[in-house]
Amino acid sequence: MRVMLPPVIDGTLPDMASEAPSKALRRALIPLALAQFICSFAGSNMTVMINDISTDLDTTVQGVQLAITIFLLVMAALMIPGGKLTDRYGRKRLFILGLIVYGVGALLSAVAPGLGVLIIGNSILEGIGTALLIPPVYILTTLIFPDLVSRARAFGAISALGGIGAAAGPLIGGFITSAISWRAAFIFQVLVIVVIIVLARRVPEPLPADPTQRFDFVGAVLSALGLVLVVVGILAADNNGWLMVALIVAGALVLAGFFAWVRHRERVGREALLSTSLFRNRTSNLGLITQNTQWLLLMGVSFVVSAYLQVVRGYNAIETGVIYTATTLGLLLSSLGAERFARRRAQRTLIMAGFGICIVGVALLLPMVSRSDSAWAFIPGLFLIGFGLGGMLTPSVNVVQSSFPEELQGEISGLSRSVSNLGSSLGGAIAGTILVAGITKTPERSYALAMVVLAVTTIVGLVAAARLPATATQRSADGV
Repeated sequence: MRVMLPPVIDGTLPDMASEAPSKALRRALIPLALAQFICSFAGSNMTVMINDISTDLDTTVQGVQLAITIFLLVMAALMIPGGKLTDRYGRKRLFILGLIVYGVGALLSAVAPGLGVLIIGNSILEGIGTALLIPPVYILTTLIFPDLVSRARAFGAISALGGIGAAAGPLIGGFITSAISWRAAFIFQVLVIVVIIVLARRVPEPLPADPTQRFDFVGAVLSALGLVLVVVGILAADNNGWLMVALIVAGALVLAGFFAWVRHRERVGREALLSTSLFRNRTSNLGLITQNTQWLLLMGVSFVVSAYLQVVRGYNAIETGVIYTATTLGLLLSSLGAERFARRRAQRTLIMAGFGICIVGVALLLPMVSRSDSAWAFIPGLFLIGFGLGGMLTPSVNVVQSSFPEELQGEISGLSRSVSNLGSSLGGAIAGTILVAGITKTPERSYALAMVVLAVTTIVGLVAAARLPATATQRSADGV
């Protein structure tokens, strides 16, 4: 039996304050939101450590960019399998396991003697840990908070902390790096993970695990390999154009093979890694595009601005983090008003407005930075980007998650987080590759080109948001 989620009336959230979650459920939300915070923090805090890490480990800016991108890529590649494993082994169990793997990776990164060990700890282990723990965060939230209003509030808290973690990563990472060492930033992550594990005892397990459920290993390998090839192809752009094209085409072919494999599994009645019914829902598909472009913009701007400030302007980690605080403040302000906005405006309107504000923010970063040597030139654009993102992160998540019944939450959570993290990977890979390719020879031109690419992708997100239904009524998994 399919359990349908409550509808959104006229695209806005109904006033159902009487259905507020219990105090116990609100306490259970704390470790889930903190988990999203620390994973998002890990994806952006290294951008202000570029000079420190490259000097200490005797590597280059490209080496640090590679470590950041691999971390984001591992998350994206394994998020779908991670979401599927929750059904077999249990959501809470996978959540705890992911925290442990992540903590081990952060500890290894803190003592890394070279770039290779840093990649194993930060990029591989932390990436795997994140892929295991993030899908349960969204699945548990959907199941624990059954009505739309409480779920929207919970998603709002999780998305806000995720966005704040990504936006505040440069500031917190910069402060720790300047005050102590870049290694201490990884110790900070370990301490937060320990706190989350302790608090996770409060998280209930709404549904029992199903150990008999088969896992599609072939599908998992094909989906991960396809995503890896595409992103690695983008990273190869500044070295070999033909290699870039070959890798991207190979990745596209592997992903096509993955979907063919999934359809074959479904036709013969066997469990597939991902249900093709997830892609029959037009509202969800458009929502996934908005999620991808949001995180692409956030991580792309974070890397480009941080690298430009440190490598070209000569700013240290804390100075770079302080400048990027404008994004954090903007995101925090709009996130605090997200629930009020949702009661007054349709979710499509909020997402469109968010992208529109972000486009203005990116446009401001271009002329103001090139015409001024002052750090204040970055503030207006960064603030608007943060404000726009904070207002649309929650509606985008809610549009996607609430488009499917309860039994598909594991798969859509994995797909949603995979798409978002793929956006983060692409942001670092595309914008970072453009910037790094000419940062020493033509820094202003490379910076401008990277920002133009980010502006174009933001416009793509705006177009997708404009095509969302004016009223986000509830649909079934079949898109009816």
